[in-house]
Amino acid sequence: MTVGRRLYYNFVMRDPRNKDTTISVRVSGEEERAVRQYARRRRSSVSDVIRDAVRVLVDQPTKDHPYDDIADLIGSVTGLPSDLSERTGARFAEIVQEKAGRRR
Repeated sequence: MTVGRRLYYNFVMRDPRNKDTTISVRVSGEEERAVRQYARRRRSSVSDVIRDAVRVLVDQPTKDHPYDDIADLIGSVTGLPSDLSERTGARFAEIVQEKAGRRR
């Protein structure tokens, strides 16, 4: 159950004959309109749209941290000074103090 996004998991019904499962989900009026409009544009059912969205969401690799978005770039730049990551905290503090001094 996700309260912030107004998604409520209500009910599950299984059909043993054909292995289908029905899940009831509560969405906001705006979310319902968006799904229905998208289904109409695709000439598809709301259920198909939701099934496809779940499939895409599950197939995506999870990215827990912003680092994951740029992990492939880390270490890909060559020719820079080797000490760029040294004293970063101290250098950042100096920059902040310089900017604070300029504002006065």
